[in-house]
Amino acid sequence: MTMLFPVTAARLDAAIIDLDGTMVDTIGDFHAALNLMLADLALPPVDKTPISLMVGKGSEHLIRSVLAHVGADATRYDAAWDRYQHHYLAINGQHSDVYAGVASGLAALRSAGLRLACLTNKPTAFARPLLQAKGLDGYFEVVFGGDAFERKKPDPLPLVKTCEALGTAPARTLMVGDSSNDARAARAAGCPVVLVTYGYNHGEPVRAVDADGFVDSLVELA
Repeated sequence: MTMLFPVTAARLDAAIIDLDGTMVDTIGDFHAALNLMLADLALPPVDKTPISLMVGKGSEHLIRSVLAHVGADATRYDAAWDRYQHHYLAINGQHSDVYAGVASGLAALRSAGLRLACLTNKPTAFARPLLQAKGLDGYFEVVFGGDAFERKKPDPLPLVKTCEALGTAPARTLMVGDSSNDARAARAAGCPVVLVTYGYNHGEPVRAVDADGFVDSLVELA
């Protein structure tokens, strides 16, 4: 654990928690849904490793990146998106696992008096069922997906809007994520930010990201 920002109830009113790569390891879900999508389009499959480098910027970016990776024409995006939605909704949560310490960490933050929100670039229609399937939905007052606002992380708008929904000041609202997307959004919004050392940071060392601290498990935030 490397913590530069003292995460205490005295300095914080709320925490905004990312989903993919922060609370749940969802690479298995992405892998399954994307390859079912590719099969429907008669395109070659993709391995898990390149997928882990593409996630984090929303499903639209992920699908476009996968199509480019397998050498497909960008004009196939609409058909790919339709098939991806179909398959992801069907398998959502079946090939994913909650990271160790997540439930305990969320419970401890709630016990410390912090209000919690989940903010992800994942579509809301995917995010809510996943949280429910993994027994995590009850920890959050609000859940916002990548389609909830006009722009996605790393733009600060989703964090600003989430703080407004919680009724908390950005300076007293901690962002917890796994990538430079989360850190850049937090910095621009004026939120302190802590990153987990696991997860998906586009293939780059997470400790090289400008953040206020790093934890190996959400339970360390307590």
